Amino acid sequence: MEILHVAAECYPYAKVGGLGDVVGALPKYQNQIGHIAKVVVPMHRTKFLYNNLWETVHKGSIILGVRQMEYTIIKEQTNKLGFDLYCVDIYGLTDRENVYSYADDADRYLSFQVAVVDWISHWEHQPDIVHVHDYHAGLIPFFMQHCYAYSALKNIKTILTIHNAQYQGQMSWDKATVFPAWDAWAWGKLDWKDLINPLASAVKCAWKVNTVSPSYMEEIRSNANGLENLFEYEKGKCTGIINGIDNAVWDPETDTYLKVNYDRAKVTMGKHQNKLELCTQFNLDPTKPLMIFIGRLVGEKAADILPETFKQAIYQFQGNVNFLVLGSGEKKVENELAALNTRFAGYYNAKIDYNEGLSHLMYAGADFILMPSRVEPCGLNQLYALRYGTLAMVRNTGGLKDTILDIGDNGYGFKFNEATVNDLLYTIGRGIDLFFNENDKMQEIREYIMQLDYSWESSAQRYIDLYNS
Repeated sequence: MEILHVAAECYPYAKVGGLGDVVGALPKYQNQIGHIAKVVVPMHRTKFLYNNLWETVHKGSIILGVRQMEYTIIKEQTNKLGFDLYCVDIYGLTDRENVYSYADDADRYLSFQVAVVDWISHWEHQPDIVHVHDYHAGLIPFFMQHCYAYSALKNIKTILTIHNAQYQGQMSWDKATVFPAWDAWAWGKLDWKDLINPLASAVKCAWKVNTVSPSYMEEIRSNANGLENLFEYEKGKCTGIINGIDNAVWDPETDTYLKVNYDRAKVTMGKHQNKLELCTQFNLDPTKPLMIFIGRLVGEKAADILPETFKQAIYQFQGNVNFLVLGSGEKKVENELAALNTRFAGYYNAKIDYNEGLSHLMYAGADFILMPSRVEPCGLNQLYALRYGTLAMVRNTGGLKDTILDIGDNGYGFKFNEATVNDLLYTIGRGIDLFFNENDKMQEIREYIMQLDYSWESSAQRYIDLYNS
C-alpha cells in the first residue's frame, strides 16, 4: 500500500523531539517490508535543506479567506533517507529556520495542511493511507472529508498518531473563515469547548487513532488537557503502539560519535572507554557511577526537580556519584542547572544545548539514565539507553511503564511512582548500591538489555496491521 506521512518534523531534516525521530524512521521500515511510504513536512530552512539536492514536483495555489497563496512541493532527489521526502514551501510562512515558536504558528500550519490536501487532490492516483502526526497535521482528515474542493479524497483512509496529547493547537472560530469552503453542518467535527481544536478534530475524523504506547492510551482517558471525555467516547477506534528505534542509527558497534565501538561481548570495555572520554571532557570521576539526563528542560520531563535532587544526592551519598546533563528548555531550569557547574565541579556538569553527537556518547558512556517524566507518551531515551547497555531510572508512566521492568521484579531497570525529589533520590541510591555492591549483576543486566528488541521492524508491522484493520 502507499502511505503518506504528514508531520511538522522529520529527522534528520528537522527535529525538535521524539516526533522527528519517529517520522524519520517509521516510513523507512515500512518501505523495507514492501510498502511505499512517503513523508511531507514544511520547508523549514535547515542545514539538511541546503546540503542536499531537490527537485520541484508540483506548484499550486490555495485560497485562505481573501488571500491567494502560491505553494511549491519539492522532493529530495536521492532517496537518502530510505523514503521520498517532500517539503511544502509557502513564501513567508513555511520558510522559517525554526519548526515552532512563532506568533503566527496557527497560520503557518493551517496553510501547510491546506497545501498538502490540495497537492494530494492533484495526484494522478490516490494514496491508500494519509497518516497524520499530532495537531500540526490534525485538520487534514477534516479537510479531506468536509471541504467541497477535496470531496474526491473523502474515502481515503486517515490515521492519527498522537505523540503528545497536551499540545492541541486550539484556535478561535475566526480562523474558520479562512478554511477552504466547507460543509457548515460539520462544524461539530472542529469544535471543542467553543474553540477549533485540531487534535480533537483529528480524533473525531480519522479512521483510526493511536498513541505511541499502550499505557499512554489509557492515561489520556483521564489526563489529556481537557480531551478526556473525547478519548473515552472514541476508545473503540483507539489503540497504542510502542515506538521503535532505528537500529542503524543507534548501534554501538558502528556509531561514529563514540570514542570506542562495542557490542554485547565487549560492553564492559566499550562503556568504560566512552565513560573515560566523557569524564575527561566534563571533569568527572570515572570510578563513580555516572548518571545522565538528556532532553528538554521542561515541566513535562520533571526537569524542575533536577537541581535540588542533584544537590541533595551529592551530599547524601557523600560524593559517590557523578551527574551529567544535556538539554535546553525553560530558562529558570537552565540557569539553576548551569549554576551548579562551579559549585559541584568534579561531581556534576551541565551542557545547556542540543547536541546529537554528545547525546550518543553519553548513552554509551553512562551507567544510568534519569527519566523522572511527569508525562511520557512513549519515551525514546530509555530505548536508546538500553541499546547502549545503560540502565534506565524511570517514573512509572506512559511508555516508560511499558518498556522498563524493575530489577526488584527480576527486571533490568528502576521504576518509581512520583516525580518528586524524594522518589528520585531513593532510586539514585538503589543505582549506587547496584554499581558498588552488585557489579556482576550489573554486568549481566548490561548484556541482557543490549539484546532487547525495540527496533522499528516489529513496530512498523503493527502500523501496517492497523492500516489493514
